[in-house]
Amino acid sequence: MGGKKSVAGSVDLGRQQRQNPGMSLADSPPPDQTAPNIDTPLSRGVDVIQGYLRTLPQAPGVYRMIGEKGAILYVGKAKNLKKRVSNYTYPARQPVRIQRMISETATMEFVVTNTEVEALLLEGNLIKRLLPRYNVLLRDDKSFPHILITGNHDFPQLTKHRGARTEKGDYFGPFASAGAVNRTIAALQRGFMLRNCADTVFANRSRPCLQYQIKRCTAPCVNRVNAAEYAAQVESARAFLSGRSRDIQSGYAKTMQAASEAIDYETAAQYRDRIRALTAIQAHQDINFQDLDDADVIAAHQEGGQTCIQSFFFRGGCNYGNHAHFPTHDRGLTVEEVLASFLVQFYENKPAPPLVLLSHDPPERALIAEALSLHTGRKIEVSVPARGEKRRAVEQAQTNAREALSRRQAEGASQARLLAGVAELFGLEEPPSRIEVYDNSHIQGTNCIGAMIVAGPEGFTKNAYRKFTIRNEEVMGNDYGMMREVLGRRFTRALKEDPDRQTGSWPQLLLIDGGKGQLNIVTEALTELGIDDITVVAIAKGPDRNAGRERLFMPEREPFSLEPRDPVLYYLQRLRDEAHRFAIGTHRDRRAKAQTRSEIDQIPGIGPARKKALLLHFGSARAVGLAGLPDLEAVPGINTTVARKIYDYFHAEG
Repeated sequence: MGGKKSVAGSVDLGRQQRQNPGMSLADSPPPDQTAPNIDTPLSRGVDVIQGYLRTLPQAPGVYRMIGEKGAILYVGKAKNLKKRVSNYTYPARQPVRIQRMISETATMEFVVTNTEVEALLLEGNLIKRLLPRYNVLLRDDKSFPHILITGNHDFPQLTKHRGARTEKGDYFGPFASAGAVNRTIAALQRGFMLRNCADTVFANRSRPCLQYQIKRCTAPCVNRVNAAEYAAQVESARAFLSGRSRDIQSGYAKTMQAASEAIDYETAAQYRDRIRALTAIQAHQDINFQDLDDADVIAAHQEGGQTCIQSFFFRGGCNYGNHAHFPTHDRGLTVEEVLASFLVQFYENKPAPPLVLLSHDPPERALIAEALSLHTGRKIEVSVPARGEKRRAVEQAQTNAREALSRRQAEGASQARLLAGVAELFGLEEPPSRIEVYDNSHIQGTNCIGAMIVAGPEGFTKNAYRKFTIRNEEVMGNDYGMMREVLGRRFTRALKEDPDRQTGSWPQLLLIDGGKGQLNIVTEALTELGIDDITVVAIAKGPDRNAGRERLFMPEREPFSLEPRDPVLYYLQRLRDEAHRFAIGTHRDRRAKAQTRSEIDQIPGIGPARKKALLLHFGSARAVGLAGLPDLEAVPGINTTVARKIYDYFHAEG
């Protein structure tokens, strides 16, 4: 995106936005302070907006509507800022949702861009960062995994990759799930026998590993294959992933037949197994269409004020899976409006393929295609096919969207009944929109962590899960002390960041894994912070830790149990078990990391680069400890001072 010009002057938009995503890139002069007396919130909001109109240019840009306490209400783009914003000064022409937004507007901010396309891209970026209440929000967005064949090594590695494409190499994808990538990589290893080990492992091998023994690698690390032969393996893998799978399999079939005729049955069997492995990859491509090479098929279905958008990924003629998205939006928006906002946000953190097929025609489709082309760096076609194979692909995706939305609505109805049961059981005024569940994990006071999971009307909210590393050494291994520290840190931060409880990050119910003791500790911690309006419940395992005989503890109420088959009890068990799973998993990760940590990590001043240089030079941490001072100084990047520090660490007296 090119440089932007603000209302106040020229600014470097990208740099400033990265440094402070919440900052005002270009504040217009404040509204007219001589406005007449205002009787209603709606007329007050209109007056605020009118105060900006005199200074707004007739140029493309992005505007933000902001509430009294700084909450971002809405982010919009305009081809003509002055004309677009002036529409808000006629609230009678607006739907109720927009009237409500106008009445909450206390101030506005603006950014002028060079083109409307740049404004559209900036709008999508800001919506994803700021999550304005009145915009369509793609909350379940994520980066999808790819397969990477690295390009920075003489013997490239085949590996899974997620995130920014900073590493040199060839990327293939996206795949809809990590499972699909793992299955494909396993089959590719059997088919092309490429290494999947890290470069550090590769550099320190002295004999072939298990992957060579089970015929999933040709062991280039110990020269069992030369560079030219391995390069041919890599090129075949690239060709297969690029859509030339039939050519590769045909070549393998000819080689197998020739080996069989030459009575070289071992070689023939190897190529037979390779053909089977590659066929297995294609067997997982559930829906394939001959006319689709590199394309995304995106279809939407709307019902009951909710929308499901299904995205199917086709690369090299193969279907790499699909994913269901459920964007948050006002019930009054049309499916076309939701789809338009979805597209810009969806491709904000990923490149679009050359062809994007849609089920509905969104507003400003040509502008969206131009924005995606600018963002990706090549021409992108966005079309709504009316017939043929492409239309069949869209209809198939739309069928999946309809079924996914039906399942979600059914699950939502069941979830609503469970939350209503929870509210009735614990005396809440209404079904809770946010439940937080806490648990601790440690082994004899080591690697102590606290865990918090979050659940609500849409099930588990995994992006809200939190891990707490216990900092107070005096409470290590003490469940009561650990729980007090976790709750204290959680709600001290909540009081600081959202004292008025405007963002929905405050729970209505706390569920604690434990009994009366844990309940008392949590209640005391909240009381010390001045919080007395959150319901706290402790759930303890029953006699002999039998599921179904749990005891529930609440302040000023006798302990009680539920019927073993009560659906609410099953729900509470699921919440507790999820918190336990998350806590145990986090603890195991920490413990595994501690066990594999090298002693070199403990030396002050030795970072990842020097550690890598030492291990590549000596082969192991033990060899580093046995090395003499001259040997340490011979390592690239290790000067005399650092070498002395390393030597003294391993040879200190006592």
